[in-house]
Amino acid sequence: MSEERETASPHVITSVVKSLTLLQVFSDDIPRVTVSRAAELTGMTRPSARRILLTFVDQGFMYTDGREYWLSPKVMRLGFGYLSTLPFWETAQPHLRELATALQESCSLATLDGDEVVYVIRVPVREGLLALNVGSRLPAHATSLGKALLATSRPETVERFLASGPFPALTENTITEATEMEAEFARIRRRGYATANGERELGVRSAAAPVLGADGYSVAAINVTANSVRVSQQTLVEKYAPAVVRTAGAISATLGYRADPTP
Repeated sequence: MSEERETASPHVITSVVKSLTLLQVFSDDIPRVTVSRAAELTGMTRPSARRILLTFVDQGFMYTDGREYWLSPKVMRLGFGYLSTLPFWETAQPHLRELATALQESCSLATLDGDEVVYVIRVPVREGLLALNVGSRLPAHATSLGKALLATSRPETVERFLASGPFPALTENTITEATEMEAEFARIRRRGYATANGERELGVRSAAAPVLGADGYSVAAINVTANSVRVSQQTLVEKYAPAVVRTAGAISATLGYRADPTP
């Protein structure tokens, strides 16, 4: 990333772009950075990175020991601000808890951010399957959540995603070709749910259904995740998927979505 890169719009404030870029380098793998490391990860000069880091410290969004910098709890205000604006975040939680209790499996709700899904609700039931939390990100093309979201997104979103193929093969089961993914999306729209069988991680099965807004396009998706040794594909399709579809439908109804009545 070049610090001298021109922004896409004359209205963009470059210093804000740099600050947001730096903020996003922190993760499970990078919990702390030095000024040199921050500059390396963002493509900034060391003086620019240092000024931004010290600004975050001054405003209470980071801590420092004089050498390393790390995030403070105040950063959570930004994430919670997003969650609290989602029209379904609070109403969906009891539905997810009920689904997780009924199936005795971990359930989640996620939204789409580019080519990734972002977890915004997580109801864990079984430990040791996937280390996921609110805020976790996964590649959309290899997850049931992502495929359910994309299949029911606006046409321009679907077209843009398919045009970005081929997609990375994370396991031998990952769908990598755009034509195959397009066919998968058509199947998802016909049956109302998506499945993933070891497409991101071998040994994991999941079923997901879209949460639809009043306009009929997805705003989120919910899923159930299970160990493939314990839960067969048949059980996933015949028992879990219908329950996920019903729950997604109940949440969609709170957003004003009304399915076309069956003739």
